[in-house]
Amino acid sequence: MAYPRKLFSLALPFLFFFISSASTITYNVRKFGAKPDGKTDSTKAFLSAWAAACASVMSATIYVPRGRYLLGAASFWGNKCKNNAIKIRIDGTLVAPSNYRTIGYAGNWLKFERVNGVTISGGTLDGQGSSLWNCKASKSNCPGGPTTLAFYNSNNIVISKLTSLNSQMFHVMLYGCQNAKLQGMKISASATSPNTDGIHISGSSGVTILGSNIATGDDCISIGPGASNLWIENVSCGPGHGISIGSLGWDMQEPGVQNVTVKTVTFRGTQNGLRIKTWARPSNGFVKRVLFQNAVMLNVRYPIIIDQSYCPTKNNCPNQGSGVKISDVTYHQIHGTSSSQVAIAIDCSKDSPCSGIRLQDVNLRYMNQPAQVSCSNVAGTSTGFVQPKGCL
Repeated sequence: MAYPRKLFSLALPFLFFFISSASTITYNVRKFGAKPDGKTDSTKAFLSAWAAACASVMSATIYVPRGRYLLGAASFWGNKCKNNAIKIRIDGTLVAPSNYRTIGYAGNWLKFERVNGVTISGGTLDGQGSSLWNCKASKSNCPGGPTTLAFYNSNNIVISKLTSLNSQMFHVMLYGCQNAKLQGMKISASATSPNTDGIHISGSSGVTILGSNIATGDDCISIGPGASNLWIENVSCGPGHGISIGSLGWDMQEPGVQNVTVKTVTFRGTQNGLRIKTWARPSNGFVKRVLFQNAVMLNVRYPIIIDQSYCPTKNNCPNQGSGVKISDVTYHQIHGTSSSQVAIAIDCSKDSPCSGIRLQDVNLRYMNQPAQVSCSNVAGTSTGFVQPKGCL
């Protein structure tokens, strides 16, 4: 039978959609034995669902329905996956064991290693970290605690609209990854929780963080050695220690940090705003080509800070100069209030002074009066309206 040419052309989009829909398979963790009661260990069920998705030649979705699912430490390996389009859609909450010693020495609670094309969408990760924080506060013999969600040596990662609560250690970590997009994140832990960095990036390139709210007891975002080509935009931070490049320069041979943009960010009651910190030790590391733009500071202790004398324990670093070279760093349109008199503190290395530091349209005040600056071993320029004055 001969079909009219116009009718046949209209049928093609429908046929294509049908084939596309049929090429995705969904694995419900409940079908693998996961229990949504928050008490039954569902680790094996989640690992089985992952194994099935990995073995699929079609793009696959792992679905987590509503409920609370107890998981121990779990590693999701991707080196043998047959597809690079696995989506994990979470409508429920994944819960870490309430006894922090159960996974306290594991390093990571949920670890993805050598995966490609993984998307995590929605849901909540509850690290139940408060009892470990209390242990650390009492200076007892405590484990370090695991990072809640870690990606190692992975590519093309998307994390969207995920909530991370009360992590025992870091909330999210990217190490050795290429091309990752984190958007609509909500990260929350007590202001007194130790080492609960919101997002830590190290040895990774092509990472974008958009539209996220981060409240922790440590850095909202921390950027470690070997990070490059980062874009951070529309992030709200507080409480916490701000957005930090560093600590860098612990090792003599260390990859540098470069091509970082941080823009349209707000800091509320944080210890720092925009910080670069390096150990006071010899190193061949570097920081270069960094743009901090459109930042609002609300009662921040140190809105702008470069600290190249970092040596909190006074071990292996006193009276030394940092070898990390900091250059080509711009602070543009940084406005707001400081909770300390010194709103701009730039303490660069006596052995490797900072160069190319630019202050453009900076207006920071302290208790409705001009703030102060403290600067050493730094060269650069000030343009536009800059207050407080006297640094460059």
